[in-house]
Amino acid sequence: MISMATQSPKSPAPPKAPVFKPDDASGGDAVVLERRPQKTKPPQMFQVVLLNDDYTPMEFVVVVIQEFFNKDRETATQIMLKIHLDGKGVCGVFSKDVASTKVDQVTEAARKNGHPLQCVCEPIE
Repeated sequence: MISMATQSPKSPAPPKAPVFKPDDASGGDAVVLERRPQKTKPPQMFQVVLLNDDYTPMEFVVVVIQEFFNKDRETATQIMLKIHLDGKGVCGVFSKDVASTKVDQVTEAARKNGHPLQCVCEPIE
């Protein structure tokens, strides 16, 4: 047997918000909160470094620096000579994501052309 309810179901009453009353007119127990501005730090930067090896042609390194780091030929040649003489050279400074992308691009280009060129990113302190 199916029976129908004669009254609609009642929904529970919504909870009441707490009411705050000061203890006295002077607000003796009142607490005042000050908003302090949050200081955000700029993101940590990373430098992309090419490492010297005895097999990668200097001209290829210059082309890589020009193509992936947007340097003119003269600047790219100077960076290449620094890599050759010092063992490593900084090609650019970027945020972490951009630096790791640059490393991947350079490494992929070197492998496609059969060169063992090493590229790493290092945090700047």
